[in-house]
Parts: sequence; structure tokens; C-alpha cells
Amino acid sequence: MAYKIEPDKKKHFWVGIPLGVLLQFGCSCILPIHPLLASVATLALLVAGCYGFELFSLLTGKGHADHLDAVAGIIGGLIGMAIYWLVYLLMAK
Repeated sequence: MAYKIEPDKKKHFWVGIPLGVLLQFGCSCILPIHPLLASVATLALLVAGCYGFELFSLLTGKGHADHLDAVAGIIGGLIGMAIYWLVYLLMAK
């Protein structure tokens, strides 16, 4: 059985990619000698931001709060983090 991904989830996924890149860049600038700690901090901020946005939607009634929207944003953010590290490693050579 094929699962059709809703357009709303795709939007959260695509927004998560630049969010992951920007958060990873910021955390890497703050913690330049601790790349693992920077990645853990980025992941924590990414999860807090995605779920915080959904919580804001739930509490204010603006938009539609959905757990899978946050998951899609986090998956996109993880891909953004990976893109950051790939570019960083390619530029370091």
C-alpha cells in the first residue's frame, strides 16, 4: 500500500533543511572546538523549534497542530545538518 505524503508535510520538510543548515552553522561557530557537542546542541534546538512551533499552533489556534509536521521538519533538519557537514568537510581539504 502506497502512502501519499501530504503537501503540508513536504513544506515542513523543505523548511527544515535550511533550518538545520543555519542552526548547525550557528552552533559550530559558538562551539568550534567541539563539533559533536555542536551537533547535539543543533539537534536539541531543531527538535525544540519544530515541536515548539506545533505547540504554538495548538495553543493559539493559528494553523493546524500535527505531530507529523514536527517530525517532517526534524527529518529535513537532519538532512540540512548533513549537508552542512558535507560542505564543511569538502571545504576543509
